Amino acid sequence: MLPRRELYPGYDVLAKRDGPSWNSKTRAVLDERLAIEPEVRRFFDETEWPTMKALTERIVPQPADRKAPVPVAALVDHKLAVGEQDGYRNAAMPEEREAWRRGLRALDAEARARFGARFHELGAWAQDELLKLAERGELIDATWESMPSKVFFKQRVLGDVVKAYYTHPIAWSEIGWGGPASPRGYVRMDFDRRDPWEAAEAKPGREGEAYEENLLVGR
Repeated sequence: MLPRRELYPGYDVLAKRDGPSWNSKTRAVLDERLAIEPEVRRFFDETEWPTMKALTERIVPQPADRKAPVPVAALVDHKLAVGEQDGYRNAAMPEEREAWRRGLRALDAEARARFGARFHELGAWAQDELLKLAERGELIDATWESMPSKVFFKQRVLGDVVKAYYTHPIAWSEIGWGGPASPRGYVRMDFDRRDPWEAAEAKPGREGEAYEENLLVGR
């Protein structure tokens, strides 16, 4: 098997932490996120937690060789525990915390009805089949009550899980993003141009050059 191709080899966004790219507020927010441990939960209970972890692993699967994966489930748990809200809500949905509790119960109920086991106990294929049905709004177990599975999948599963993944600096390094542009900002805004404090993308045959440049970003 070929090794996973890195688009931004050698790039670590955290090398910018103490430089002029970020201000104290950005550093404080990142420190809070980095302190979130993968197995620490404050909102989800012991029944919901394995279902939540299995769900996030299907929505944002991470490389097997990643030493410290983004703690996606814990990031969502943290958001719910501290009461962060979107500021808007679909009329068909209960508030965010109730939507998550109901949705996870419903996924387990659907998994038992169709496959005889809880969601986290299923293989990847069965889990994906259930999520496809949810995306189409075809999960209708009574556990959902009045909450459409389609809306839950789009607004809570995709919305919260994907956002949680891309709030973490590991994901920023993966996509070559430099984080909030405060106070330094960006100057070279034209197509295919970048500032020296931005990550260099590895072009075919020039991966070594990108690696060397990315080691210097933030220094």
